[in-house]
Amino acid sequence: MSAASDRFRLAYLIRVPHPTFLETAAKDPALEVVRMTLDDGEEAALKILETCQGYYVKASRDELPKPFHVNDALLARLPNLLMAASQGAGYDTIDPGACTRAGVLLVNQAGGNAEAVAEHAVGMMLALLKRFPECHAAMREGRAHKREEFMGRNLYGKTVGLVGIGNVGTRTAAILNAAFHCRVLAYDPYVDAATVSDRGAEKIDSLRELCAQSDIVSLHCPLTPESRAMMAADSFAAMKPGSVLVTTARGSIHDEGALLAALQKGHIAAAGLDVWEQEPPPKDHPLLSHPAVICTQHTAGVTHESRAMITRIAAEAFSSFAAGRFPPRIINPEVKARVAERYKAALGRPITD
Repeated sequence: MSAASDRFRLAYLIRVPHPTFLETAAKDPALEVVRMTLDDGEEAALKILETCQGYYVKASRDELPKPFHVNDALLARLPNLLMAASQGAGYDTIDPGACTRAGVLLVNQAGGNAEAVAEHAVGMMLALLKRFPECHAAMREGRAHKREEFMGRNLYGKTVGLVGIGNVGTRTAAILNAAFHCRVLAYDPYVDAATVSDRGAEKIDSLRELCAQSDIVSLHCPLTPESRAMMAADSFAAMKPGSVLVTTARGSIHDEGALLAALQKGHIAAAGLDVWEQEPPPKDHPLLSHPAVICTQHTAGVTHESRAMITRIAAEAFSSFAAGRFPPRIINPEVKARVAERYKAALGRPITD
């Protein structure tokens, strides 16, 4: 790939999550990184993307204009595209099935922000059990005269149910076990009991059972057709009276209206929400003003350290692919044979594991 025309050309829209991506990519002479803007309109940017073999895709669905979401319609006009990489662990803006149908490899940056997100989740658990938001609201309003009205609970020794025990769930379990001696349960139908145990939790076979046993339910699963609206009215009803919900996963996994109803009834004591159906949510969203809710704007993984790590991982994935090696963290491994055929046809050489 010595000639400029032989470089692996990849594009991103407007900005990358952290300068580390550009710094790491710049060290690889095989990569040509192109910045798309909307200065001349969406169509002009899409014309640039049509010339590219790689696409570094924003992971937040409300931050990426719909024409740039990776689906059948977009892929139909990108005949040169060989690989799409999400800018995070999630890939809400990318349809894996569409990538597979088009012979495009899809990778994410799973694990790169696990520490940041796990810390955020545990921080929310502590703040909610200690009733920070309620006490803060009362102090602002001048009605915090009786401290006993804000009596909280310790996290130490509580039963915490994790929905999903991948990278973030595993790190969350480690913190809860080491620092707070919690009993950690996990509902994850894709992980066997022995692996769940190795990751620091007890496997629970049903979501309802996990909800019924847990003092805190914390969501750590991706948004998929199976997980969409998983935490709805029936799941909230199954939770222990006075329990707490925390989610740093994805919006749409929990039903916001059903959660509000459970909070208003007092069945659920408090909730920590980092993710939303619409991001950011409307300023008059009722959950934003609920006194027992902590709200953050999908910032659990937004730390200097995690952003540097996920962008380095992504740049290295593009480098590996340009060098003829399949990168790690492939979402649709079933497409590898087709990608290998398209890769050789486009670049004139094979790609291997």
